[in-house]
Amino acid sequence: MKFSLKIGDKNLEADITDLTEQANGSVLMRYGDTLVLTTCCMSKEDRENLGFFPLTVEYQEKYYAVGKIKGARYVRREGKPSDEAVLNARLIDRSIRPLFPKNLKREVQVISTVLAWDEENDPDVLALLSSSIALSVSDIPFAGPIGAVRVSKKDGSFALNAKYGEDNEMDVVFVGTERNSKLLINMIEGGFKEVSEKDILESLDFAEKDIEKLIDWQKEIQAKAGRKKIEIKEEDMADFADRARDFLKNGLEDAFFEKDKQKRENSLYEINKGLIDFVKKEYNGEEGKIRAASEIFDEELNRLLHENALKHNKRPDGRDLDQIRDISCEAGIIPRAHGSGLFRRGITKSLSVLTLGAPGDKQLIEGMEVVDQKRFMHHYNFLPYSSGEVKPLRGPGRREIGHGMLAEKALRPLLPDIESFPYTIRIVTEILSSNGSTSMASVSSSSLALLDAGVPITRPATGIAIGLAVSDNGKEWKVLSDIQGPEDHYGDMDFKVAGTREGITAIQMDVKIDGINKEIIKEALDRAKKARMEILDTMEKTIAVPRESLSPYAPRILTLQINPDKIREVIGPGGKVINEIIAETGAQIDIEDSGIIFITSENEESAKRAESWIKDITREVMVGEVFEGKVKRIMGFGAFAEILPGQEGLIHISKLSHKRVNRVEDVVNIGDTVSVKVISIDEQGRINLELIKK
Repeated sequence: MKFSLKIGDKNLEADITDLTEQANGSVLMRYGDTLVLTTCCMSKEDRENLGFFPLTVEYQEKYYAVGKIKGARYVRREGKPSDEAVLNARLIDRSIRPLFPKNLKREVQVISTVLAWDEENDPDVLALLSSSIALSVSDIPFAGPIGAVRVSKKDGSFALNAKYGEDNEMDVVFVGTERNSKLLINMIEGGFKEVSEKDILESLDFAEKDIEKLIDWQKEIQAKAGRKKIEIKEEDMADFADRARDFLKNGLEDAFFEKDKQKRENSLYEINKGLIDFVKKEYNGEEGKIRAASEIFDEELNRLLHENALKHNKRPDGRDLDQIRDISCEAGIIPRAHGSGLFRRGITKSLSVLTLGAPGDKQLIEGMEVVDQKRFMHHYNFLPYSSGEVKPLRGPGRREIGHGMLAEKALRPLLPDIESFPYTIRIVTEILSSNGSTSMASVSSSSLALLDAGVPITRPATGIAIGLAVSDNGKEWKVLSDIQGPEDHYGDMDFKVAGTREGITAIQMDVKIDGINKEIIKEALDRAKKARMEILDTMEKTIAVPRESLSPYAPRILTLQINPDKIREVIGPGGKVINEIIAETGAQIDIEDSGIIFITSENEESAKRAESWIKDITREVMVGEVFEGKVKRIMGFGAFAEILPGQEGLIHISKLSHKRVNRVEDVVNIGDTVSVKVISIDEQGRINLELIKK
């Protein structure tokens, strides 16, 4: 069954296919020549006592989608997901997760596979929409559909689903759903070039009509092709719940509103343990009751957070609703590092360490969508000690990749161009202690590290997470500035906003409810701006502008522009010349097709030696110049002398002396150093010399 809708300047096509007939739901989505297959499946049995909804979302890039064979030489198949694929999977996950029933405990898996990509229409939003449709037509309980659009802005004008890879002032994805005939926004992801809060709201205005259009279209698809949803049956535990809540009346609220995090967590742990022991004793260790007790414990904490925020403007640590935690900053604290910054917000602590490298140290990115080199990298690490836990150490997970890329997105518009600052820049952020919004703390500590390293960024950036408490009927709500652990866990929104004094550079918004209205978005943006200015005030007291000079431990880069036609002379046959320069000087040499040469060395003298060598190789010899040359070859008609590295000229036998010379060897021999003068350069660039007698 096929459906079509005009979005932007193209038709969006959905084919409710039976190609994957054993899946609970599936759809083939097409926009232009980009084609995505999305399937969803649900397990037959519940997964108990997980503490979270067991949803997994996968986004698969296939090289055949672009007609390429890539990968390692001996492994010509796709390996682990690229960072881009991980981010796209997170984009889908964050949009659909809030719309599943709270009591659904079965495993659900959504897989989007890119079958074709036309290199013009980005598959990520298409995969998001196809996930919504696949779930909507399936028998899996899902409170969708959702509409999703990408909005860009260039030269003052908004555009929908701009061509992939365009350089725009903003690139933002809005996702929304409908409740009571009103549009609610439940996910935002975007990167910006220091735009205003007004620009964000105007871009949302621009997107609303098409989001609503997509939702109505999917409702039509669901009505015609959808299956009846599975009913989730629950055991009646009203009496048990009342007894559990009665047990929790003593001390739970006081423990939850303990300002000290360690004391709060210890007290809550003891109360929860006491509840479990009570249930085990009263109900003979019945597993179902024990699981239900843990859920009721969480529900009560959720109630306490909302009730106190909405009725009393009260937060767990006693702050006002718009108050941020105490901030402190340090810069240059890691010896021998090229730049470092430590940012503290409450007990959240983020340490960023910066390394400067040569242009050739760029990261090579090879994926379905892009083959490119990346000169700025931000890597985020969250080790178990950050939250006082014991866990095995493994590679970065999806959360680490997502948080790292969010901070990278926030900082990228502030970096100098490669012409003025040719270094490759890598920042590693170590989260030392976590109590909410470590991704935004990493933006701040990374800014400090950039300034400490002397990287000429336009201005420092910071970020803040804004939370929300909404009443059950949705009519009352309170916005919370700078959310910490309990407000992040039990609150209704995590609205991260990063930027500078001049504007916003990145936004990431997730919700745990169906969605939020524009009024809440406006207040959240205003609160984020106020907090951003306060944090920047503190950061700038530590360091406000880039240091005047680079660290003495940072490499030095000399930049040289040569005639592009001379590149082959610098490289030499089989790389002989450039390898000799590198071996002799120890410098790293990177050559651009435009003729720009970057010479990198930890020793400035070595870099200058390499620079002088290359200048000699590429120097344009002029008629009349005099050189001290070394005889390299002797032929019957004359001798070849090297006058500059890699540049030889011919001393014809007739130019060896004013008298007749019978044999070249009668005047010069191989290895002799002779004074010569350039007498002519022919059309092929060949240099003719004459010997100067001393």
